[in-house]
Amino acid sequence: MDALEEGRTALWEAVVSHRPDHARALAAAGADPWRPLIGGWSPGRLGLAGPTPDLFVVPEGERGLTGAEHALAEEGRRLVATLADIDDYDGTGLACVAGIDAQEAVRRLEATPAEDEDLDGLLDDPYAWDTDDIARIVGVTTVPGGCVVTQPWGYAPQMPGVQIPLSAGTVCYGMYANPKSGDQGSIVRNGDIEGWDLHPGGGPDVNDTPQEVLTAYIYGSNPVAYCCAYAGLRPTDARAVIGPPDVWVELPERDHWQP
Repeated sequence: MDALEEGRTALWEAVVSHRPDHARALAAAGADPWRPLIGGWSPGRLGLAGPTPDLFVVPEGERGLTGAEHALAEEGRRLVATLADIDDYDGTGLACVAGIDAQEAVRRLEATPAEDEDLDGLLDDPYAWDTDDIARIVGVTTVPGGCVVTQPWGYAPQMPGVQIPLSAGTVCYGMYANPKSGDQGSIVRNGDIEGWDLHPGGGPDVNDTPQEVLTAYIYGSNPVAYCCAYAGLRPTDARAVIGPPDVWVELPERDHWQP
């Protein structure tokens, strides 16, 4: 019942996949909900932060969630609900940046206002345009906790030459929802690329820290919410992602794949 595969048990997978019926059946058959696994979390304790916190009876002496962990779970439920209407984000690029507003993001990117006469036609049908003509146009929006740089039709916000200047003195989580291969995430902190080709919303990884395990579990069903949460953003609606943004700008003409 408690056989391990890459640090996980079947019960762990049932909890992380939000399958309470499977989790209860496994526990009834003898699986141990309180065995510490990835990041020191047990399936039982991790489940306390999920949508069914009463999944298992907590034995005497077993610690529950800390105040900070409980607050993170509460914010997670709010944020997932806030962004639940984003049901089609294929092809979208995002950069979630902590601690700076849209104005500062535009300054760091050395971007200029996009031309209004081009925007109207572009927003109506971006795929009717030549890719090179629209590759450098992005939207920028201030949200509680920081800002979001978005491009509904491409990967520009995730390019190193965009994320690195944005991350000066802070952290940036980028994502490109690649229609061919799935969501691709990246972490850039104070100009250094810490992670690339990540899988936001894909559940906890065996090498995750305790904080990363909890965040990955809470936002496992919503990659966009995961990106926001990782950077500490607390949007109150989906406008930063689905538009309209605070401002449309054009990135300077250079190779943004280079730092």
